[in-house]
Amino acid sequence: MERKLGAVLTRLRRDAGLSQQALAGRMCMEGFSVTNQAVSKWEHDLTQPSASQFLALCRILQVKDVLREFTGADVSADPLKGLSRQGREKAEEYIRLLLLSGLYSAKPSAPPAQEQRSLPLYHISVSAGTGQFLDSSDYEMIQVGDDVPASANFGVHIAGDSMEPLFSDGQIVWVRQQPIIRSGEIGVFLYDGASYCKRFACSGNQIFLESLNPAYPPIQVKNSSLRVFGRVVSGGAV
Repeated sequence: MERKLGAVLTRLRRDAGLSQQALAGRMCMEGFSVTNQAVSKWEHDLTQPSASQFLALCRILQVKDVLREFTGADVSADPLKGLSRQGREKAEEYIRLLLLSGLYSAKPSAPPAQEQRSLPLYHISVSAGTGQFLDSSDYEMIQVGDDVPASANFGVHIAGDSMEPLFSDGQIVWVRQQPIIRSGEIGVFLYDGASYCKRFACSGNQIFLESLNPAYPPIQVKNSSLRVFGRVVSGGAV
């Protein structure tokens, strides 16, 4: 079914909630000296906008599919079918202007957005003389990327150089919260009122918290007050 340009412009203008005078004002803001009488003539098919004016109208009226909106053309068929040579030339001129504007160019599909993940990062560093960080609200939620394992529940800062060369002073380590840890694994612990990031070691009936830096001797656990906060699963940036 043929669609008259004036009737389509009238419908689009009304859908946008604009009067003829308001549309003329918007056209003036686009750099075209247009009166409401000119808009009325377009809508009554007494005159037609120029190609550049038509492009401005499409922007103002937020026309996304120009051919379908103004011709009712099926994009799977020839969109210019039924037009005279002069009509085809005019349509092709409009199309070139639309493409040059960049507003209606086909854009590649964006990759699906990855789900954002946030984890608590505690302000009190391990080995800082207190082990109460997991029982406090002294933390901030920060967004983490794919470099942080999915098993991580929280992060803490390392204090000191006892875990060098693997972890340095101020570095973030990400921890999976769990009450039990195996010998040889690195974890975050509370012992005698102090928190530590150490390697857990069992030798016979003896338990040690070991540093990776040989300058620090192992800490022998001599009572049952050891609390396991979790296993370190990854190191992060300082």
